Amino acid sequence: MIDSSAFRSTVLLHITIACWLQVSVVVSQERMTSETIFAPTTGAEKIASWRLHQKLKQDAPFRANWQLTGPVMCGGRIEAIACSPSKNPTVYVGAGSGGLWKTSGNWTSWKSIFDDQPTQAIGDVAVSKTNPNTLWVGTGEVLMARSAVHGVGVFKSLDAGQTWEHMGLADTNHIGRVVIDPRDENTVYVAAIGHRHSANKERGVFKTTDGGKTWQESLVLGDNISAIDFVIDPSNSKVLYSTTWQRDTVGQNHGGPGSGIYKSVDAGKSWKRLENGLPSAQSGRSSRIAIALAASNPKVIYALVDDAVYNVIATGAKKEKPRDILFRSADAGESWVVVNDSSLRTGWDWCEIRVSPDNENEVYSIGQKSFHSTDGGKTFTEIGGEVTHILEHQSTTLHLDTHAMWIDPSNTDRILFGNDGGLYASYDRAKTWVHINNLPIAECYAVTYDTAVPFNIYTGTQDNAALFGPHNHVAKNNGADAWKHVYLDPWGGGDSYFTFRDPTDKNTVYYEHQYGELRRKNMKTGKTERIKPKSPDKKPLRFAWMTPYFPSHFDGSTLYYAANRVFKSNDRGDSWKIISGDLADGVDTPNLRYKAITTLVESKLKRGLLFAGTDNGYLFRTDDDGDSWKPISEGLPQLEFTRVATSPHHKETVYAALSGKPTDHFSPFVYRSDDSGETWRAISDGLPLETVNVILEDPNVADRLFIGTDLGVYVSENGGTTWQSLCGNLPAVSVHDLFVHPSENKLVIGTHGRSVYVMDLGTWRD
Repeated sequence: MIDSSAFRSTVLLHITIACWLQVSVVVSQERMTSETIFAPTTGAEKIASWRLHQKLKQDAPFRANWQLTGPVMCGGRIEAIACSPSKNPTVYVGAGSGGLWKTSGNWTSWKSIFDDQPTQAIGDVAVSKTNPNTLWVGTGEVLMARSAVHGVGVFKSLDAGQTWEHMGLADTNHIGRVVIDPRDENTVYVAAIGHRHSANKERGVFKTTDGGKTWQESLVLGDNISAIDFVIDPSNSKVLYSTTWQRDTVGQNHGGPGSGIYKSVDAGKSWKRLENGLPSAQSGRSSRIAIALAASNPKVIYALVDDAVYNVIATGAKKEKPRDILFRSADAGESWVVVNDSSLRTGWDWCEIRVSPDNENEVYSIGQKSFHSTDGGKTFTEIGGEVTHILEHQSTTLHLDTHAMWIDPSNTDRILFGNDGGLYASYDRAKTWVHINNLPIAECYAVTYDTAVPFNIYTGTQDNAALFGPHNHVAKNNGADAWKHVYLDPWGGGDSYFTFRDPTDKNTVYYEHQYGELRRKNMKTGKTERIKPKSPDKKPLRFAWMTPYFPSHFDGSTLYYAANRVFKSNDRGDSWKIISGDLADGVDTPNLRYKAITTLVESKLKRGLLFAGTDNGYLFRTDDDGDSWKPISEGLPQLEFTRVATSPHHKETVYAALSGKPTDHFSPFVYRSDDSGETWRAISDGLPLETVNVILEDPNVADRLFIGTDLGVYVSENGGTTWQSLCGNLPAVSVHDLFVHPSENKLVIGTHGRSVYVMDLGTWRD
């Protein structure tokens, strides 16, 4: 049993220690070996760090007044939907990394109701059927992609989201389901996925019968077996079904013998694995499993099983699409039959199934593409249909990658979809859709600027392409959105990252998609050219998901680009030459992503001085524009480089930020060198346990540093000796990139979940 009062006492102890020690990371100045593993950050440490975050915010001497500038209408990932039990329900949607939002149902006015909590990553949200004011939220994204944002357990509100209380399970990191007993709001089940990249004890099914004061382990099978889905029989709340998921925390094996379906008939006191017709544990076929129960006939159950064995084979030469197998039981799980093993190909990223409340044979499979069946899953048709926008009257297609679905039990023609494009509503059983595109939840990867007056901000977003808009635009609820897409395909545009206006031609914009698919577009004619470099010597290239590139500060026609080798173009990408060897060759670190260069930067003070950092912990410098490269990693931990930044004031000064996320370690790794990387010193003292995504020195003020972390923004005015919070009125959201406009003196941040914010550095002091 986990006692929440004892847990909170422990947290208070950690808070006290944190305030004295300032929860700063201490890293040896000696080079870490390839065997060095940074221990996962615990739930108690995260809660203590959050208290320090709040204290720094409260004590900050700055008036950090951030203005949301957009984009608003481009969409963003939604992973959870819940509605109050009424004919005109209150609707709650949880953005994957953009918080919890509430509307009365007219779609025109939304309120963010989770901003002041220690995470904006929402895995699931539940509303009590007996008391619509009682809400539960499970934090940490349920989509277990490499970029998934972690959470800190479960939260409860007794006043429809006005106030929240943390109810424990802080070490779960990611939560798949929160389910409230339909007859008792104090009985709640949590299906915990656990850590993304490391084994931990707090995963499986947990239960409380006293509203979260204490928790009991209900179905806990081991420190690498998750609970991912959970349903209660509406006719008998003692009958429960849960799916488990065994997945490697190191590497990308997403299946194992621990994946299965379990049933309890005594409210979770005991569980039985169901196998009669399902894949056995010994077969190893099961990866992630979704389960759904027919409310109109609770004996009918559907299970969508991601086929682990097939998908391992499919990663070979044929590169086939993943396969999901749909099983059906007509006797409450005692026996199962395969009803479809060819139509549904979504993969472990999604793997969701729903049954219409009024028809046991009407089934919906949601995922990368979504499907509808009216014959019990034997045949499916892809869901599409015309889409209109609530604020822009245009037709398009349904966005890909659906993660959440709600079917109105009182009117099953009414359906809500939550996907990477935002929220969609259908009033005709998924035939046509309205895009509720007025939530500022863009997941920005990078931000840049141009020299226009007023200057524009350019951002690349998760699955909603590249956009640009004026920095002085004020985003308002239901107001016009001044942002425009650089490029947008019918399905949303895919991921985009660094986006630059050509400094020599205002009509040309550079943008990229996954794995460095670089494009050059003439915005006047619409002509787009693919300018991704190729290997001239046929040696395979390895690209980071977000591939670094940029136009040179010294010559706008010159581009630099990095895979595992660095490229240079003198003609805006028409031709390329390689100017480095394989800089990422060497050690494989735990959960290594790409073995590629993840950050590339040039000095603004010396032409030909560049730095390149990799995801497996290597950092290099060239003083002669790539003729030779020198390793300068000595004194730094062997972790993924998130950003390297050169000083605009001191030629020999360079900064590095690294991430321990591949082992679920969230300490801030920030370093400074004043001799071009020959020696390094840590400058992270006093910072909370928040991964640092970006570092920058103010172009107008020497030794004024800004960093963006997974929970906000911090500033140092003495070169990193001390840090102060700049979080101000920001929600506790990940900041993935930032810049200071050199002439306008505006600090701009790109958040991963809440779009773009701007702050005037001329008015930030009281």
